[in-house]
Amino acid sequence: MTNIYDILLERGYIKQATHAEEIRELLGKEKITFYIGFDPTADSLHIGHFIQMMVMAHMQKAGHRPIALIGGGTAMVGDPTGKTDMRKMLTKEQIQHNAACFKAQFSRLIDFSNDKKAVMENNSNWLLNLNYVDFLREIGVNFSVNKMLTAECFKKRLEKGLSFLEFNYMLMQAYDFLELNRKYNCIMELGGDDQWSNILAGVDLIRRKEQKPAYGMTFTLLTRSDGKKMGKTEGGAIWLDKDKTSPYDFYQYWRNVDDADVEKCLALLTFIPMDEVKRLGSLKDSKINEAKEILAYEVTKLIHGSEEADKAKKAAEALFSGEANNMDNVPTIQINKDDIEGTIVDIIVKTGIMPSKSEVRRLIKQGGLTVNDEKVKDTNAVVTLDDFKDGSMLIRRGKKKYNKIVVK
Repeated sequence: MTNIYDILLERGYIKQATHAEEIRELLGKEKITFYIGFDPTADSLHIGHFIQMMVMAHMQKAGHRPIALIGGGTAMVGDPTGKTDMRKMLTKEQIQHNAACFKAQFSRLIDFSNDKKAVMENNSNWLLNLNYVDFLREIGVNFSVNKMLTAECFKKRLEKGLSFLEFNYMLMQAYDFLELNRKYNCIMELGGDDQWSNILAGVDLIRRKEQKPAYGMTFTLLTRSDGKKMGKTEGGAIWLDKDKTSPYDFYQYWRNVDDADVEKCLALLTFIPMDEVKRLGSLKDSKINEAKEILAYEVTKLIHGSEEADKAKKAAEALFSGEANNMDNVPTIQINKDDIEGTIVDIIVKTGIMPSKSEVRRLIKQGGLTVNDEKVKDTNAVVTLDDFKDGSMLIRRGKKKYNKIVVK
């Protein structure tokens, strides 16, 4: 039977590991418990979390037990990693709501039917009742401030000023690993490569406090071939919640990835066998569109289910084959008749198709906005009820992003 470590390596997940050979041997002979942390800072996961979900799913399929740790305690402090500004702090009620949303999305890929298969924990269960002096004596004594200040996660924040509140974050994350180790015999922490410093801190803490092995592994961040993070569009993040990013827009995002990113996305974000991934990734010119369609369908099916993936695929095919009358599955926004006043810029922002007027104006100046098959040239063009043919207006951004506005 193939070692799950080799599968993760071949598919391109693994970036760094604390003890690569030991981890490979361990995963091949034992069924372990591992964890990945998620900060509940929104009411939906986005595609930046998708790799972490896929790793949990691969590991669970191989018989290992994932713990999805919700950072209910750490979210009340704010993780400085990768941020130049301090994150806003959330209320307990917001955190509980967001955690419930996360679990529903995790459950698309992870089986939470009983605690032997997977666990969802919340670090507020131990962090919020900590005695600060006891914490300093038991945990703080194991950390060198000099060493902490060399960690990549603090460097950016030091330029603007790192609060003492945030400086505690590494200790709290390390303590999470220790608590999970004691409670569930969790011996490995996984996370994005930006979490390497925090993961090392937890591994070191367990080895010091418990005198037993602990391991850490990071996986690659989801980036495009130009090095930028995937999942950012002019409309903001690509969310896994269909009310935040429609299944059609979700499908279209993957349908339109750069040719150079297709093979990587197929390997990381689908369960398609690697032989087929390599074949699809090697297609050239117009044939690469076959691979993009498979990528878009498979990823949409994983997150939104077969029915929504089928709808998105049919809608895309209808639009691009010129069947403009087949608009049933295009993302649709309703608008009240009384709200149809103002410019096309106002209407697009009002309906949430794009987030800001400046971005709509920029798109118009670049020649990228079409309304009912006519290119918009004037940023001050006024919209009237006459622009709604049979009660609807078709908006196209660029070549492939469609929305329909319907009058209620």
